[in-house]
Amino acid sequence: MTFALSSAASGVLASIPSPSISYIDLGPLRIHFYALCIVAGIIVAVFLTNARLTRRGAEKWVVIDICLLAVPIAIVFARIYHVVTHLGFYFGPDSNPWNPFQPGSVWAIWEGGIAIYGALIGGAIGAYLGCRWTGIRFWTFADALAPGLIIAQAMGRFGNWFNQELFGQPTDLPWGLEIDPGNSAIPVGLPEGTLFQPTFLYEVIWNLLGAAVILWAGRRFTLQWGKQFALYLVWYSAGRIVWESIRIDPSDIILGLRTNVWAAIIGVVLGIAIFVVQSRRHHGLEPSPYAPGRESKAPGAVDSTDPTDFVDVSEPPATNDTVGTSATSSPATK
Repeated sequence: MTFALSSAASGVLASIPSPSISYIDLGPLRIHFYALCIVAGIIVAVFLTNARLTRRGAEKWVVIDICLLAVPIAIVFARIYHVVTHLGFYFGPDSNPWNPFQPGSVWAIWEGGIAIYGALIGGAIGAYLGCRWTGIRFWTFADALAPGLIIAQAMGRFGNWFNQELFGQPTDLPWGLEIDPGNSAIPVGLPEGTLFQPTFLYEVIWNLLGAAVILWAGRRFTLQWGKQFALYLVWYSAGRIVWESIRIDPSDIILGLRTNVWAAIIGVVLGIAIFVVQSRRHHGLEPSPYAPGRESKAPGAVDSTDPTDFVDVSEPPATNDTVGTSATSSPATK
């Protein structure tokens, strides 16, 4: 009986199939599902961040102004980080690093190859500049962004599933990931039908749990001054250390560890440092989401689309005029 139950349980999920397509063509335009996953994640992060900032008292949709700087700079740094940590891909023998009209150039971001930690570095720079522009406190914005950011990263990982990339070591687990036999990332010598660790799925689950933890901890302990973002760094990076360690895609190795493992370790240390330093520097609550002197409007100003909010509809003041006095002035005395 025990064996039968165990066999039934293990047979519930024999494997996870990979999608057979990763893009669609609309006329001359090719749309990659990976890009759609990233764009969808950005949209979710923007809406959630806007809602959280607005509840704190910030102007509605000020997040758009910040993202106008943060998103493009994040994408540029994500590409730079990927190229720097995979120099052999772009500057090896017979490579073509600089010609954007040939495949394999450093500019061909549409071919794939962006790094989350590069995006975090560039996004932080862009967000800091955007906050200086709009007057929003940088750490207030970072806290508002934290849960939306980790949800966006979870959504982006589905792009790896569509691309059949960045999977883990071979496994015989019932949730192993199917990969097409012709995939160049499969190590030589493995038999056809080998299943692999679905690292994309592990990170999706971990990130969504992280979003729930950040939202809960932020409310339960009133975390401000960047401490929710610090929690994000620790949570995301701790999981990334594990997932990165079981991936088999090529990566530069430093002192026996993949470069992204080192980046994740730095992320954990940085998150702890931010939490400790900000806890010591700020004991009270943030007085405003805006930097001093940068408030979007005076205290007590009305935020409403009702035009009567700006019109005096009160009764006119009483006067000393006697009843029956003419409203017109009398002729001047000669």
